[in-house]
Amino acid sequence: MTTTETRAFRCYMCLICGFIYDEAQGYPQEGIAPGTRWEDVPMNWTCPECAARKDDFELVQI
Repeated sequence: MTTTETRAFRCYMCLICGFIYDEAQGYPQEGIAPGTRWEDVPMNWTCPECAARKDDFELVQI
């Protein structure tokens, strides 16, 4: 018997400007498909609002 665990999509907020990255929505404008998990977003991706690095984002509960 195999158990498949599905994790709910999460949101991450830019600590610099407040932009929210929602895993469920992705960011298609920059080639990040809906459903893309935060850990799968490229390390060189930057905030589309203020160009902050991925390290400047924090998990938030919405």
